[in-house]
Amino acid sequence: MKKDKMKIDKIIVIILLTIGGILMLTPFIWMIFSSFKHANEAMLVPPTLFPKVPTLENYIKLFKELNFLVYLKNTLIVVAIFFIGLLFNAMAGYAFGKFKFPGKKFLFYMVLATMMIPSQVTMIPVYLILNKMGLINTMLGIVLPGLVGAFNIFLFKQFMGGVPNELMEAARIDGAGEYYIFFKLIIPISKPILAVQGILTFIAGWNNFLWPLIIANDEKFYTLSVGLSLLKGQNVTNFALQMAGASIMVVPIMIIFCIFQKHIMEGFVTSGIK
Repeated sequence: MKKDKMKIDKIIVIILLTIGGILMLTPFIWMIFSSFKHANEAMLVPPTLFPKVPTLENYIKLFKELNFLVYLKNTLIVVAIFFIGLLFNAMAGYAFGKFKFPGKKFLFYMVLATMMIPSQVTMIPVYLILNKMGLINTMLGIVLPGLVGAFNIFLFKQFMGGVPNELMEAARIDGAGEYYIFFKLIIPISKPILAVQGILTFIAGWNNFLWPLIIANDEKFYTLSVGLSLLKGQNVTNFALQMAGASIMVVPIMIIFCIFQKHIMEGFVTSGIK
């Protein structure tokens, strides 16, 4: 009797989760299929799910007429430089987790304190500093503030603190230098947290919107998210074109997440965050 009740409860839960999943996926699926529709078909009421006559016209227009190739190039540059910043975060986390130096606790608490300040509060001071440096409306000005992050350093520090000191001491006895230990010993051990940070870094760089919008005055420095906002303003009634632009933004992130979701969970569990 108890087993039958548990089976019924399990079936009900599965049905509810399935219905919820379908409801959540429907807008996403409609967006993908609508990107292959003609402009008139995308505006039909009631809306259709599948395109009657599929077309790549919207994607061709995005890259040939609306500079989306430039936006994509800029976004990839931002993501690539953010990955360089990921190495700096790992180095900082390693230093806080494994070395003793004067003012270590104070510096680490200062890093943690920056996590409590909303990014919107620091945008004006950062903008003024970059303006003094002559980096307004440059790619360097877009990527420089995002090279390091307090949360990333904190995650690396938590993970590095769990690496046995004996491993590093044995390497030092064998004559290994600090750079060799970091790149050949610590980095391979840190694959779980690097996978998590790599995915989060990719998402942050790919979705970077507000700062490029503020710092860039020229369209040649716009990222995909800024270009998508511009597209929405210029093509208010062309829903099919807007859905094509949104698909370019969303689909790569979905693919990356689906491929590396196992590493995300492993990394969070290993670093002690659930």
